[in-house]
Amino acid sequence: MDNPKISQLIDYLQEIAPLHLQEQYDNAGLLVGDKNAILDGVLISLDSTEDVVEEAISLGCNLIVAHHPIIFSGLKKLTGSNYIERTVIKAIKNDIAIYAIHTNLDNVFRDGVNEMIAHKIGLQNLRFLRPKAEVSNEEYEVGSGMIGELESSLSAKAFLQHLKDAMEVSCVKYTDLVINEIKTVAVCGGSGGFLLSDAIKAKADIFITSDYKYHEFFDANGEVIIADIGHYESEQFTIALLHGLITKKFSNFAAHCTKVNTNPVNYL
Repeated sequence: MDNPKISQLIDYLQEIAPLHLQEQYDNAGLLVGDKNAILDGVLISLDSTEDVVEEAISLGCNLIVAHHPIIFSGLKKLTGSNYIERTVIKAIKNDIAIYAIHTNLDNVFRDGVNEMIAHKIGLQNLRFLRPKAEVSNEEYEVGSGMIGELESSLSAKAFLQHLKDAMEVSCVKYTDLVINEIKTVAVCGGSGGFLLSDAIKAKADIFITSDYKYHEFFDANGEVIIADIGHYESEQFTIALLHGLITKKFSNFAAHCTKVNTNPVNYL
């Protein structure tokens, strides 16, 4: 069986998470490369970096599927002056396409980023934290964040340890444990602070996300526990999610999960 074109994999990914479901600020889609090229292999990562492109070269992959777009705003020059330009140049020189599936994957319910996080934590009765009624595409449930319940409540400290273990993180930053027993849990992969009011309105006991600044932790206001687990950490299992989706559909090319840790944050 002949290998498909890159466009065929892109079409499949857009069936799962259509591009029109991405946020206005986002830049998901094919960012580099020829969609009509034959697909030799795909490398899946959270980020596109020079090291990831090198890994793709070593594996014989001519497509990188990344969660985060390497290009957010327009590039006015390509001189290699920063990691974005160098990554794009290296990809072009080596005929490697880069496809980003970002907030469109965040915003779908089935096979989306937040459903995956909720399942990792063990939540049931899932629903969107902020449904998007303005999107009139009946085939897709669309919204931001997710909320659900644990099968059995846990003490706040026990839940934080469960969260740390389930999400395989080395550090959890959290506000005062104003809720003694955790049952209802809200989550948002990546930078989800914009959903705090929704979590409070939904009577979540704890809101799990990342990228909280110091003063923003005060916004918990004694009404909910905020737990910041780190941006990379909150989305790291997106790699396995995409790998599973791709290999379920295609079997005539190699699909690899990156071994490069692209997290720019280190902990001591």
